[in-house]
Order: sequence, then C-alpha cells, then structure tokens
Amino acid sequence: IRHRPSPLYGQQDMNEPLLDNSEGQLFLTEAFKVIIEEVLCKGTDVKEKVCEWREPEELAALLDLELRENGEPQHQLLQRIRDVAKYSVKTNHPRFFNQLFAGVDYHALTGRFLTEALNTSQYTYEVAPVFVLMEDEVLSKLRSLVGWAEGDGIFCPGGTMSNMYAMNVARYRAFPEVKLKGMWSLPRLAVFTSQQSHYSVMKAAAFQGIGTENVFKVKVDDRGCMIPEDLGETIELAKSQGAVPFFVHATSGTTVQGAFDPLEPIADICDRQGLWMHVDAAWGGSVLFSKEHKHLMRGVERADSVTWNPHKMMLTGLQCSAILLKDTTHLLKHCHSADAKYLFQQDKFYDTSLDTGDKSIQCGRKVDCLKLWLMWKAVGSKGLEERVDRAFTHTRYLVEEMQRREGFELIGKPLFVNVCFWFIPPSLRGKENSPDYNDRLSKVAPVIKERMMKQGTMMLGYQPQGGRVNFFRMIVISPQLSHQDMTFCLNEIERLGNDL
Repeated sequence: IRHRPSPLYGQQDMNEPLLDNSEGQLFLTEAFKVIIEEVLCKGTDVKEKVCEWREPEELAALLDLELRENGEPQHQLLQRIRDVAKYSVKTNHPRFFNQLFAGVDYHALTGRFLTEALNTSQYTYEVAPVFVLMEDEVLSKLRSLVGWAEGDGIFCPGGTMSNMYAMNVARYRAFPEVKLKGMWSLPRLAVFTSQQSHYSVMKAAAFQGIGTENVFKVKVDDRGCMIPEDLGETIELAKSQGAVPFFVHATSGTTVQGAFDPLEPIADICDRQGLWMHVDAAWGGSVLFSKEHKHLMRGVERADSVTWNPHKMMLTGLQCSAILLKDTTHLLKHCHSADAKYLFQQDKFYDTSLDTGDKSIQCGRKVDCLKLWLMWKAVGSKGLEERVDRAFTHTRYLVEEMQRREGFELIGKPLFVNVCFWFIPPSLRGKENSPDYNDRLSKVAPVIKERMMKQGTMMLGYQPQGGRVNFFRMIVISPQLSHQDMTFCLNEIERLGNDL
C-alpha cells in the first residue's frame, strides 16, 4: 500500500488522503488468496507438512526481517506473506497434537477477521455498541452452563489473566482496603492449589505481591486430582504458620494429565472456612456442553469464580478467555475501577452501566466475543456438544490402539482428552529394573520430538512430571481428526523411535 506521490519535494497534498484505499483493498484481496491457499488449504492437508523446520539463523535470513527506510512493492509483500505462512507451524493441521488448541472453525475465523477489520476497543457502548451487548449475552450463556442464573464476568487476554482476576477480586472481597492502602494493610495471605495446577497461580501470587512462598501446594492422587483431605490439612498448616487463608484454586482439566479436581468436597471445605473458591476450567470447561461428560465438573456451581478458555476445546481461535463470577454486587468493577473521566462520564445520553471497561485492568481491550458468538450461532449448543463428545470418542480409540501395541505405556487411564504415555523402544523393553533405565528412557521423547519436527510429519509435546521422566502428552481435540490420523501418529512414533 503506497503513500500517494507528492507533487512537491517531499511534501504531501493535504487535500488528498495519505493512503490509497482502492490499492489497499486490492492488496488485501490478493493477500486473502494467499492466506486461504497456504494456511487454510495446505495447512489442513495431511499430505502437507505440519511444520517446515529451519534453524533460527537460517530462518531469519530466509524471512529477511530487517526493517528499512523505504517500503516494498506489493508483489514482494505478497511473497513475504507466503514465506510467513510456509515457515509457521500449521496449528490447523490434523496432525498437530502439541498444544491445548488445534484445528480451525471457519465461522469463528470469520469472526476474527471481522473483529480485526472493525478495530474497536471493548470499553464503552459508544465505540463498541454491538460488542458490549454481544459480550453480555455470551457471558450470560456461559454462566448458565456453569449453573448460575445471574452473575458477572468479562473476557480477558488469556487464562492466566483470568486466573489473576479471580485472585485479585477474592483478595479485594476479603480485604477491600487493599485497593487504597496496598499490601501494608494486609496480613500474610495464603493461597491453596494442587501440585498440578497451572503455573499462572504462582505468577498471580508474585504479580499481586502475595508471594510465591505463600502458595501452598496440595497433594494429588495418581490421576492428578487434588486430594480434599490434604487441602483441609494444608489450610490448618498455613494457619499454624500465621498465614490467613483466603483463596482456593481448583482445576478442571490440568494442563498435563487433564485431571479434574473433586469440586464438591473442595466446596465443602471452602464453605466451612469462608474461603473464595475459584475453578480454573480454562482447559476442561467445555465438558459443560456435554450431557455425557459434564459430570467431571459436578459441583462447579458452588464456586465463586470460573476461568473458561473457549479458544481451547471450543476452537474459537486465540485468544478467547472469560472470567465468570457468581457475584452480583459488582465486585469486579469495584476492585478494578479507576473512573477515568475521559471514558466513563456519568452524564452520557445512554445508560452508562453499558460502559463495562472499568471492570478490566486494561484500558484498550480487544473484542473476543464475536468469534465465539458467530461460531455458536452457526453450530448451536448441540454442535459444540458433538465436538466434545467426538474428542472423547477419538481419545478412547487412541488408548485402545496403544494398549494393543508393544512399546506404548500409558501414564494412566485418561480422564479427559490428554493422553500421556511413554514410548519404550525395543532396546529398553524388559529392562525396567536396570539402574540406567530411567535415564535412558528420559532421552527417548526429546529425540523423537526432534525427528518429527525436522521431518514435519506431526507435532506432540513431552515433559517430565514429579518423579516421572519425559513422557509424551497427546491432545486430541481437532474436529479435523480421523482415526487414521491417530493410527498414523502411533506408526510414526514407532518409525521414528524404534532404533533408539
């Protein structure tokens, strides 16, 4: 998109716009053709690579990242777009099992494109009238799935921020003076969460000045679920050390094992102790769409707040995260408001309660509701339920296939769609009692991961956990998936790892 040429030496004609709309729209049209072909056609084709691996130095040279004094012509910019697409990881690919997001929903993607084109900020009704009303409707529907007839909430930039909001509001409810007087006014506070909860709990405690040493980790069982009896004991331990408990962070769908903490007994403890109960359902919240699987979150309606990331299992695309609250006393706004007079004037000509931006710690806030709303309109709650149920069906198939094959050892029976396992190469089978067995096994997953990425055939993650050496974690959610893709994955792991 070129600036209009200047009729005088370096000076612009101030009666003409600086940018040429017609040329810009032509460029956008051509760019969309590239995006559709390279990202959406090739990027979802099993015959194409999941990634085109290059070492950082080589990739930087291929992309020619340097920013220069003068602009480039349209044909060169279109090639830049092709290069970006070519060397990026194809997260829409059926054989991308690496993260807690995968696949593409075209209605949600349309909502994302429309969001970017409209380019507004979701803080006041005057600049985002459609989206203020839309966000309210979507949040209300999500709350109803949790089991609340009323409440509050807001979309946040990711599950970490949603979890931080929950902790901050919980502290404000317990100690409202913190907003004015800061940490000087507070006793030593204590947060409780499981050993397998998301690291955002530690980040939130550090960011909010509570301190990571005041996050008490509660034991989990073999499946990764919090043990309620240990929660009760840990709360008493914190009290004996002079700390004041205020916040319990339960998890529905842990990042690695996909574990669901038992919410009913946790809620009983929180009720007795007068503690804020938060449920991080960023990953697992979408089971609430499924009649068959929503039992995994039985008792969630007793929580004070819930984090839910539709950009994960619901496929809205990054990013789309909501913090939902049972509260009806406007705690969210009271906790975060700064009453900026240039935005939130109280003498506007419309109902100023529609100016929801002061609930957020942000000023400018991206519209994250449109992609979810448009997708939900397109497929309905029944369509979303079908996606959840299909993911569980695929997971069962994958587990059954693993159990039929030599060399695949499950960490445990999955509760969710996280399948965690070791691949035992032929050279290590039957040698579990060897003194160097774990050391050798720990090297298997990293080598297989390197080989699959450099060949571009698929992607899945690995990690150690507790006393377990490196094992694979395969996430089964993409609606593009077929049983053939999962069979391919197992065959490919064998191909890449049998010589180790």
